[in-house]
Amino acid sequence: MICLPPTLRPRWTWRYILGATGATYLLYCFLFASPLFSSRLPQYTGPYAVGAIDLEAPVAEPRRAHDARFKHNDKPAFQVETVLFTIYYPTTQGTISTKPHHLWVPRPLGLVGAGYARFAHISNIVTDSLFTFGLWALVGRTEIPAQVDVPLHGSGSVVSMSVQTPGGTAQSTSTASDGFPVMVFSHGFASSRTQYTQYLGELASRGFVVAALEHRDGSGPGSIIMKRGSEDEDRVMFALRHLQDGSGLDAETFKQAQLDFRQIEIEETVRVLRHINEGKGDQIFAGNPRGEGRELKLWRGRLGIDNATIGGHSFGATLALQTLKDGPSPALPFGGAVVLDPGKSSGRLNDDVRVPALVVHSNSWSRKRSIFFGRPHFDVVKDVVQGIMARGKDAWFLTSLGTSHPSVTDAPVIEPFLLSWTTGSTIDAHEGVRQYVGVSESFLRYQVTGEMTGLLDECVTHPEYDVKAEGRVLSRIFRKYWQIHAAPCSEAKDD
Repeated sequence: MICLPPTLRPRWTWRYILGATGATYLLYCFLFASPLFSSRLPQYTGPYAVGAIDLEAPVAEPRRAHDARFKHNDKPAFQVETVLFTIYYPTTQGTISTKPHHLWVPRPLGLVGAGYARFAHISNIVTDSLFTFGLWALVGRTEIPAQVDVPLHGSGSVVSMSVQTPGGTAQSTSTASDGFPVMVFSHGFASSRTQYTQYLGELASRGFVVAALEHRDGSGPGSIIMKRGSEDEDRVMFALRHLQDGSGLDAETFKQAQLDFRQIEIEETVRVLRHINEGKGDQIFAGNPRGEGRELKLWRGRLGIDNATIGGHSFGATLALQTLKDGPSPALPFGGAVVLDPGKSSGRLNDDVRVPALVVHSNSWSRKRSIFFGRPHFDVVKDVVQGIMARGKDAWFLTSLGTSHPSVTDAPVIEPFLLSWTTGSTIDAHEGVRQYVGVSESFLRYQVTGEMTGLLDECVTHPEYDVKAEGRVLSRIFRKYWQIHAAPCSEAKDD
């Protein structure tokens, strides 16, 4: 019998049990690379499995949004030389990739940690390391569940598209099409392309192809710019303070330079998608330093790029509206827009929109009264939507009840307790994503077929945000989660 020294003998007190449990949990997380106090990203639920391809493509000639230069190396800050995006797309159920899953926080982790330290205005060798450790502790090696670099589903000119039924059940239908419907998506400030994988992957699992941009305009924490024949370049978060004096930028014009930079990236993404659809997938794969896209040669004619949708969240939603000015055009062929929480501090909102649009506010975005260029932000957004309808196009302005600004991202799914506590969200994190997916799917389907289904077939319930009057006239299946402030149907419906 082994006799333990007194210091190692268990004392069954609550302190001992709590400490032993904590130590065991930490050891488990370390051994299995599992993040602390968080959940793994769940599998997608639509009728298709989901594939993912990271594409980095060079631009034909460097394009510059502004002539400002960095202090540390005198290089142009707003020059686009490559564009990076992840394509999420439908693949056949049961398809398994030979490549590892993409990580939710791309490596190197230290670059991303340094970027978040810059956002906090406390970047130095110590704080950068602390932020990096915090990322490791909170998300570890969390993987995106999409299968990497697998074939696109099916062949021919008939594609299958999911329909969101009133009960929320996805049903698969076939529809004649010029290819899978396409959405190009722009992330928010202090975010990246990998932080919306549940929302975007769920749309892909329902028959849509989504290109999620990684913006290098200074609004993301960190990214590596890869060019064949050149050394990789770190692009970490930057702000006006990181640019040389005499750039001619102030806070407002700096944001506009970022938006213009982002729009160039959107245009280049569309160019790459067109080349893929024209049968140039081999060329795109050969020029991709990230080594993915081997099957793109088979994507010829499979993308409905000429009636694409522009989508975005927060800063990305402001950009989405900007890209619609004077559109659609060959460079920006967007026949519709999904606008999620348009930014309150990312510049004026373009109101010259002549295509159908779905504008969704989180509950926190509608609840908090914010003055936006002299007017309540809610009123400005509502005017944009009503202006679209005045031009003869269908548009919707909704509030998703119980949600907060990050609810459409993966963060609440991965860290549900932390995000609920810090943001005030009251909706279940998974349910929040499901609601965003359901209404977005209805809109994307409407853009292809012209048919209003699900929530889009409902009328205005609340001309103004009013949580106390929740669900007075909206159908029972939606009233718990939505208020409708503007819609093509303005008459209240009975149950």
